[in-house]
Amino acid sequence: MEKDVTIIGAGLTGLSAGVALKRRGVSFAVLEKSDRSGGQVRTYHEDGFAFESGPNTGSGMSEELMNLYDLLSDQCQIEYATKEAESRWIWKNGKFHNLPSGLWGGITTPLFTLSDKFRILGEPWRPKGTDPDESVGSLASRRLGKSFVDYAVDPFLSGIYAGDADALVTRHALPKLYELEQNYGSFIRGSIALAKKAKEKPKTSGSSAIFSTKNGMEELPKAMANFIGKENLFLSTDDISIVPDSETGYWVVKGTQNGQPVEIKSKEVITTIGSYALPSVLPFVDADDMSKISNLRYSPVVQVAVGVKDSRPLKFNAFGGLFSSKDNEDFLGILFPSACFVNRSPENGTLFSFFMGGMKKIGITELPDSEIENKVLKGFHQKLKFPATKEPDLIRIFRHKYAIPQYEKSSEDRFRTVEKLEKQYKGLHIAGNLRDGIGMGQRILQGTLLGKEVLK
Repeated sequence: MEKDVTIIGAGLTGLSAGVALKRRGVSFAVLEKSDRSGGQVRTYHEDGFAFESGPNTGSGMSEELMNLYDLLSDQCQIEYATKEAESRWIWKNGKFHNLPSGLWGGITTPLFTLSDKFRILGEPWRPKGTDPDESVGSLASRRLGKSFVDYAVDPFLSGIYAGDADALVTRHALPKLYELEQNYGSFIRGSIALAKKAKEKPKTSGSSAIFSTKNGMEELPKAMANFIGKENLFLSTDDISIVPDSETGYWVVKGTQNGQPVEIKSKEVITTIGSYALPSVLPFVDADDMSKISNLRYSPVVQVAVGVKDSRPLKFNAFGGLFSSKDNEDFLGILFPSACFVNRSPENGTLFSFFMGGMKKIGITELPDSEIENKVLKGFHQKLKFPATKEPDLIRIFRHKYAIPQYEKSSEDRFRTVEKLEKQYKGLHIAGNLRDGIGMGQRILQGTLLGKEVLK
């Protein structure tokens, strides 16, 4: 068959591109290896609990994301987190402490040393860095001190990247933080300046809020797939390869769907899959160029949904609790989805999401389910303070070998190589979370812009 555009991958990026193309009236096909669309976004409903096996939340509402929810409002609705989500906990010395959200909290918290509290006061007058590849850990330590890295930055990055603060490059992994220092010379001065600008602008509903989708995050990609239409979605399509046809100028995409060969010719192609899967999909790319793309490291993560039908008298009024790698704990963090969104657990119950593994604890992700469960039960009692006689009503284990890409020093070579290949091969677009950010909002933004720009 012939299509104007062929998209590889039916995760959020690919689906977003498909939605944009459908709105333009462009013919397209989306090919997906799995038997379902949505990528890592998946919701389960069981015994009164609604739990995720992938992302639990999104943050920051771009215009494209708001427009997407408006477009699909008859099928899914955005759900903003409750006020409890503004509270974040950090584990230290056998208990959780509130992560400070302001200067006064940073000075009074037990999380940071006295000397680093004085460093925080002096942060606005500290010179800015000159290394464009400075790690997040190095930048934060230089400006705020080692204890701030250990009990704020390290757990924060565990929650976002499941990564290593000393390996993630600030300008790629946290570009807004990098720009604060570069543009204002200080985190504090920059934050004050941005707060003033925000007050002068009309407030966009939910512009910086934590969000999900009513009845679970998967409702969004389901609605996107419905909008795209089954006739444009080719699920369970394996052995995909793309080659340019020099005679016609078209791209030829081949694959196998349920044992039957599939071949599509199109003017342009968009890949949205992980970098590790690209060598076989783009066999025409020079091996040296491909190595600069496919060497991207991904942190492996085990996520465990834990449900308690009656958690009284304990209360978990927060977004969740995070752990510092300095303390050598088994967990990256424990989120409390039922404190943030409605109908995620029975009325008097609580839903938790335990996260384990990441770049510093890869070995944990290779343990058998029985050992994972034992560690979770130990954390259930020791970290969440449930009595020894209390057991969870639900435990479900999910494993993600390629959970989160790590924007490390290799990123600059990867970005330049992608740009070079897209110029070299007309109509080729290499997208996905290997560039432009890892969050849900960033994936939808990237896919939407691609869907608007191709064939122009």
